Amino acid sequence: MTNTRTGRLAGRTALVTGAGSGIGRESAHRFAAEGANVVVADRDEVGSEETVGSILAAGGSAFAVRVDVTVGREVEEAVAEAERRFGALHVLFNNAGIFPGADSSPVDTPEDVWDTVIDVNLKGVFLGCKYGIPALLRAGGGSIINTASFVAVVGAATSQIAYTASKGGVLAMTREIAVEYARRGIRANALCPGPVNTPLLEELLADPAARERRMVHVPMGRLAEASEVARAALFLASEDAAYVNGATFMVDGGITAAYVTPE
Repeated sequence: MTNTRTGRLAGRTALVTGAGSGIGRESAHRFAAEGANVVVADRDEVGSEETVGSILAAGGSAFAVRVDVTVGREVEEAVAEAERRFGALHVLFNNAGIFPGADSSPVDTPEDVWDTVIDVNLKGVFLGCKYGIPALLRAGGGSIINTASFVAVVGAATSQIAYTASKGGVLAMTREIAVEYARRGIRANALCPGPVNTPLLEELLADPAARERRMVHVPMGRLAEASEVARAALFLASEDAAYVNGATFMVDGGITAAYVTPE
């Protein structure tokens, strides 16, 4: 069954990883409101079902699939299920990611934490592209959005070596995909948020000193809301961004533009 509603993504199918909460959930809502059939992919089954329930309650089209983005067969099956349910896949939003508190400096970060972060944040995006690109090609083209971060282009204010390295890898991988598949109808862009007001970051910034170290670098003086990042994702997913390809799409409140932050 396909979605017949109007909107910037009407008649299209979008798969969003990490859609059980945060940016992923907000993006799933935004995509559905613009007419997309949304595949809510997350290993958090409760969160996924909550996202789907709210989309359906608003009159949208969505279903949930449990996916561990580090497991290729699960990612492959999620893409296949999207095609079975809706006939094609047009938008792939590789958004799932982690940021564990033990991710610190190169000398202090445990090796297993490094491995886990790289596995989820970088390999997870690779697997999404590995299995999603053939589906986009079968659909005649589409949009890939990979969540990177502002720390992919500037050093972080606090040590987070694995996260920063993983997001730099996402940025480089996105550029290569953008170049390789541009003439086959696929656009690929890296969405680079600044600090976002999500439960994960709130927990990490519970220490007032840690929050102060972060906020001094944000010219707008506040965290982004997940809904604000979702609107940027919608733009990249839609034909409004038809000539946007290989972009480092900053949604950071001016962090990467700032040298001296105003008081």
